[in-house]
Amino acid sequence: MMIWQRMSRIPITLRVPALVVLLMIAVSVVTSERVVTRLIDTQERHLRSLAAAYLDGLSSSLLPHVLRGDIWEVFDVLDRARDRYDALHPLLTVVGDADDLVLAASDPRSAPSRKPLPDEFAGLTPGDMAIAADSGRALVRRTLTYQGRTIGSITAKLDISHLLAERRDVTATLILSNALLTLILAGAGYLLVRRMVRPVRILSDHLREGSAGEVRPIPRSRFPSQGNDFRQLFESYNSLVEAETERRSLAMHMAEEERLAALGRLASGMAHEINNPLGGLFNALDTLKQHGDTPSARTTAISIVERGLVGIRDVVRAALATYRPGLTTRPLAPGDLEDLALLIRPEVRRKRLDFHWTNTVGGAFAVPGAPVRQLVLNVLINACNAAGETGRIEAAAWVEAGNLMIEVGDSGPGMPAEAREQLVGSPGAGTGGGLGLWIVRRHIDGLGGRIEIERSDLGGALVRMIIPAQREGLSDAA
Repeated sequence: MMIWQRMSRIPITLRVPALVVLLMIAVSVVTSERVVTRLIDTQERHLRSLAAAYLDGLSSSLLPHVLRGDIWEVFDVLDRARDRYDALHPLLTVVGDADDLVLAASDPRSAPSRKPLPDEFAGLTPGDMAIAADSGRALVRRTLTYQGRTIGSITAKLDISHLLAERRDVTATLILSNALLTLILAGAGYLLVRRMVRPVRILSDHLREGSAGEVRPIPRSRFPSQGNDFRQLFESYNSLVEAETERRSLAMHMAEEERLAALGRLASGMAHEINNPLGGLFNALDTLKQHGDTPSARTTAISIVERGLVGIRDVVRAALATYRPGLTTRPLAPGDLEDLALLIRPEVRRKRLDFHWTNTVGGAFAVPGAPVRQLVLNVLINACNAAGETGRIEAAAWVEAGNLMIEVGDSGPGMPAEAREQLVGSPGAGTGGGLGLWIVRRHIDGLGGRIEIERSDLGGALVRMIIPAQREGLSDAA
């Protein structure tokens, strides 16, 4: 199982050619084994046939001499048979009597007459053949019978070294030729199969890049030839890429329109925030015109003018900072988060919401300010919409374990499933939860952060944004 799991992790463009090579090697090994086995069987049958012919010829010639116990005649028959059966290469032939004592042997020094048969012949079954491949010898034995009575035996030791040498030569030739042929065919098969599965590698590379976020079509120069099934597959993939590119372009265009629409809604609310101080400023100017010589009236009017101008300045600065391009590379400052509370205030007043904001971020945090403001502002706007009239919203920002933590909870009915999927599901889940949430997901992914959604103590949804600090690509320039 572990080997199979490891093989499954190898790319198919390598796995398929490798399997073809292994299959060819396996076929070569099996074929070689069967050929060698067949050769061994053929040699043994041929040897048994020759041995049987040799023993048959000796039996007919020796039978009368064994009956008479004529040792010299037995010697003479064995001597004449040596040249006749030279092709069989008999090394030693022993003729024994009924008591397994030697009558005569082709080599009397190895098997003296009237002595027991040599130990190497002990236990040899009549009619069988014992082959000792290590010594290149074969032993055979034949029983001599007359009228149903055993009168003796013939035992022979044959030299089969030439057969074994032939077997080794054939085996070596077979192995070498099969190995060479297998290497040639395996190499050709590997190149051929690799060429066949090359389109799979091209397609898998583009799919992997697409899953990483960079979707690009397959160049025409890398298309297979006409009539190839992979060509149709590449055409379909490029059509899918084109449709996805158009969808993303449309989504970004709609997101930009949504951003401008949100800015318009905030601007209409901020107009009220600016008009109120302006009314006070004009009243203060009238007071200065009429009672400017009176110290108390002058001091009160100047104080009103100062507070009004500070309020107008804060509102304008917050609006400009949110949509100012230079903020993209500037680290997030605590004031950026406070601006969000100021920007959302008109919407809170319009819906008569109870809004509670806690910001304990004590200094600049190493993340780009603009995308953080954008995503938090969109989450706050969605929370205002979810909370409804006279609802409650609680938001907090703090730093924990090197991460910027931002929570927004509301008293609404909870987050719909499509909105939850858009925020925490797989990338590219669409805009089913609204373009505002699509913008939030795009910014949180770009910052390398994540979103967690839970049930808020207020009864609605609690959106927790976790954004890690970044060490590169930031500038202090506003």
